Amino acid sequence: MGSRGEVFSWRNTIGRRTYFFNVKENRTGDVFLNLVESKKNTETDFDRHSIVVFKDDLDVFMDGLNRAVRFIREGKPGN
Repeated sequence: MGSRGEVFSWRNTIGRRTYFFNVKENRTGDVFLNLVESKKNTETDFDRHSIVVFKDDLDVFMDGLNRAVRFIREGKPGN
């Protein structure tokens, strides 16, 4: 297990924003997804926003995310 319970981490930097896709394991062995957006304000100041998606909720979360992305790309809601 990595630092702070991380078992997997991926980072994408786009301009002043960095997105972290972290898979973590808690003390009881449950695995969850932690999505973090970090935005650089100044040389030493960052705004951070985080959401947690638990393993049991991933299918519903991904369905909603895919619908939103499809709407952005195609301009129409998906079924």
